[in-house]
Amino acid sequence: MINSRLIKCIVLDDEHPAIRLLASYIAGNSNLILVLKTTTPAEVIKIISDGNAYLLFLDIQMPEIKGIEIMEFIKEKQLPTKIIITSAYSEYALDGFNHDVIDYLLKPITFDRFLIAVDKAKERIRTDSNICSGHLMLKTEHRLHKMDLSSILYIEALGDYLIFFSTSGKVITLERMKNMEILLPEEHFLRIHRSFIVNFNCIDYLEKGKIVIGKQRLPIGETYKKKVKDLLGII
Repeated sequence: MINSRLIKCIVLDDEHPAIRLLASYIAGNSNLILVLKTTTPAEVIKIISDGNAYLLFLDIQMPEIKGIEIMEFIKEKQLPTKIIITSAYSEYALDGFNHDVIDYLLKPITFDRFLIAVDKAKERIRTDSNICSGHLMLKTEHRLHKMDLSSILYIEALGDYLIFFSTSGKVITLERMKNMEILLPEEHFLRIHRSFIVNFNCIDYLEKGKIVIGKQRLPIGETYKKKVKDLLGII
């Protein structure tokens, strides 16, 4: 169970009051353990480079090195460190999402808002620990097609048919979107529009209200916007 799992936390901020506040919040949560609190980015880079999983509370605007540079380092090295941005500025939210941050906390940070971010972190860690395994048997015009769930990029509804776009091509089958929502594991697949379901793990980034997967820009339906924002950690 995720609740029995201690999450190792790091706090990086150039302001000591902000560090003390987050340290007190972490101490007040039985699922979290603080392993480093610092104003020095080099200390963070050194510890996360060991390849162990950490939850990093990252101030994005610092004089010595920008938080965006830390995020780029984590992305380039493909480190398992998860990031929650802490900032007094809201304009970096899109940069944060493009680097797959879990949440974006605006200062001053309340304990209730901190807990929401931590719950998202727990869910992301739980999801990442579960490989998207299994397959679907899709009935096409001439055969039954076996498709691994992990290979599905997104699904598009076209009249009475569904088009499965995968890493190996596309398959068209006679099926209903609502049935597919029930069949697909919700920790890996997300309906973003009445005509689209996406593989959560294949999302590249969000741009101008659209989900981007590879070269495809998929619209987010009005009725799905809140759910999409909540699950992707955008407030």
